[in-house]
Amino acid sequence: MKKVVSLGLVAAMAGSLVACGGNSAETTTAAATETTAAEAKETAAQGEKEETEATDGGAALEGSFKVGVIGPLTGDAAAYGLAVQHGAEIAAEEINAAGGINGAAIEIQAQDDEADPEKSVNAYNTLKDWGMQMLVGTTTSGACIAVAAETVNDNMFQITPSGSAVECVANPNAFRVCFSDPDQGTASAQYIGENKMATKVAIIYDSSSVYSDGIRETFVSEAPSQGIEIVASEAFTADNKTDFSVQLDKAKEAGAELVFLPIYYQEASIILKQAADKEFKPIFFGVDGMDGILSVENFDTSLAEGVMLLTPFAADAEDAKGFTTKYVDAYGETPNQFAADAYDAVYAVAEAAKVAGITPDMGASDICDALVPAMTQITIDGLTGTGTTWNEAGEPNKDPKAVKIVGGKYEMQ
Repeated sequence: MKKVVSLGLVAAMAGSLVACGGNSAETTTAAATETTAAEAKETAAQGEKEETEATDGGAALEGSFKVGVIGPLTGDAAAYGLAVQHGAEIAAEEINAAGGINGAAIEIQAQDDEADPEKSVNAYNTLKDWGMQMLVGTTTSGACIAVAAETVNDNMFQITPSGSAVECVANPNAFRVCFSDPDQGTASAQYIGENKMATKVAIIYDSSSVYSDGIRETFVSEAPSQGIEIVASEAFTADNKTDFSVQLDKAKEAGAELVFLPIYYQEASIILKQAADKEFKPIFFGVDGMDGILSVENFDTSLAEGVMLLTPFAADAEDAKGFTTKYVDAYGETPNQFAADAYDAVYAVAEAAKVAGITPDMGASDICDALVPAMTQITIDGLTGTGTTWNEAGEPNKDPKAVKIVGGKYEMQ
């Protein structure tokens, strides 16, 4: 029997599709991260905040489950990691206020990995020393793969909100909230074809990124079945991602009606500016890595008018207003789908924990043994999808959706 969980303040919230994982080597150095005094102070303050939250709503909670979060809290990919941290914190606050997990609180601690695999393993070890019993992370794919090699050896339960590379959940202890890279490429081609958006499509992708190239590959495979002709497929690399003149010229000359961008929002913002300069106005269609484009510093958001992307969450949607309001009040910015992914990840852990009947005095390995089978028995209605379930491979089952940028806001399609 599947068990349905109500998500407190957001029982009616639904979104859909994917979350994204990055290739961590793209954005970081290999230097080891040192904890600064400011970070230590922030961690202490967060601990006090969580202790207070555990008693909100009048529920007297006994003990706490220690849930670790790992992601880039600084650096080029910080928009992703901070969103994951904040989404997880809001979910924990709500769950604690509603009575916690089996009468115990959720205690969150986040560690910065700067989207770097080596630093992510360091962050994981820091959380183990803290006493972590479950991991929500990591945020980006390269880092997630590195940490997954550690969690399987430790038999630590792991659910990544946004690590989309296939390898992120290759081990039996690992699950994810987002769709995998291959699923994103296939779903994008199907959405474009089924909605008859275009028949001539160009692709601009990062050949140095496992994330980008993996999505491109499955998009190309699915395209013929959707009546899509790939008229240009132009690559760039992490070392050459500021001038896209050649790629745009080839797409324009080939008569592309739509340009598919399985890339991150930083590069996409440059492409949109350079396309406008060339008076090239196809439909631009991205995936979850483009979520965040409206927040790029000094970016003219009017250039993104009409851009579409597959994403599970639109902050301005009617059914997301409760979460968005709470997020803005707490953190002073609008949540992206990474925040929603993490929010759903914590709720999934909480529901599986209830099914499994775990208690805070259990060790991490015993908790993992109990949670893994429970994950395939739950159904949640969350921010990123209604009726979401998980299979034994750790993959979610939910319907993909797209948003369109209109007037500087996302509109769910």
